Amino acid sequence: MATAAPTTFGQAVIGPPGSGKTTYCLGMSTFLAGLGRQVAVVNLDPANEGTPYACAVDIGELVTLPDVMEALKLGPNGGLVYCMEYLEANLDWLHDRLAPLRGHYLLFDCPGQVELCTHHGALRSVFAQLARWGFRLTAAHLVDSHYCTDPAKFISVLCTSLSTMLHVELPHVNILSKMDLIEQFGKLAFNLDYYTEVLDLTYLLDHLASDPFFRHYRQLNEKLVQLIEDYSLVSFIPLNIQDKESVQRVLQAVDKANGYCFGVAEQRSLEAMMSAAVGADFHFTSTLGIQEKYLQTPEEESVGPEDMRL
Repeated sequence: MATAAPTTFGQAVIGPPGSGKTTYCLGMSTFLAGLGRQVAVVNLDPANEGTPYACAVDIGELVTLPDVMEALKLGPNGGLVYCMEYLEANLDWLHDRLAPLRGHYLLFDCPGQVELCTHHGALRSVFAQLARWGFRLTAAHLVDSHYCTDPAKFISVLCTSLSTMLHVELPHVNILSKMDLIEQFGKLAFNLDYYTEVLDLTYLLDHLASDPFFRHYRQLNEKLVQLIEDYSLVSFIPLNIQDKESVQRVLQAVDKANGYCFGVAEQRSLEAMMSAAVGADFHFTSTLGIQEKYLQTPEEESVGPEDMRL
């Protein structure tokens, strides 16, 4: 009697262009290796050239975006759609390449075209086939945190995140990436937990109402906000990929989503890692993340040293 193939855990790293997917794969793979997990990165982005991590499987061996654009006279968006449809039609190639990686923890670096994760079916079909092969994946959906500084863009991000969650049909973790750079784009109007927990969005509408342009679209924004709140699915985890404590929080959420069992040996490795540098390949720090600043409540800000007594 043939034994079933062991379950292989991993992450499908998705998100808009520039959200930091490739950097995330590099940092997360280094962190996982420090924990003792046997990790491998699979590049499913045919536009990726010169990836900073070592690819265990590279879609560039099957199809590349420049070749498709030149041969079929397509633009980058149409070319990416064709590449994913070509991968969907040649899943036997992917199956053969993944077969030696059974038992590894896999990171799938996916293309950044938003349409592939919101309404086109090719990438979802690839994920569904991976599930049938015994790969248990969580979608790690990265969104650039600077969108929090603009209420209109944040509402757009919420809609995109919700659409992606409903379309991809995987256990899902939304991540606000590049938290260490957020203040370069302006101050946040609210504490960070307002954005991560997606609290009462009517406050965002009030901010938009002060803008002469968006004042004319208040009813539309109200309907979008109502839709997001009715589903009540979207929340975010802040991430600074250079901060190992931040990476740890994201990994714990992903492991919880796909049911990965956290072993005793790995716990010891984590404790050792949190008290020392991971290595030279990707520098992790244990500095206080900038998110802590925005988690401070107004009451705490007004309390002086003389008020901190028990």
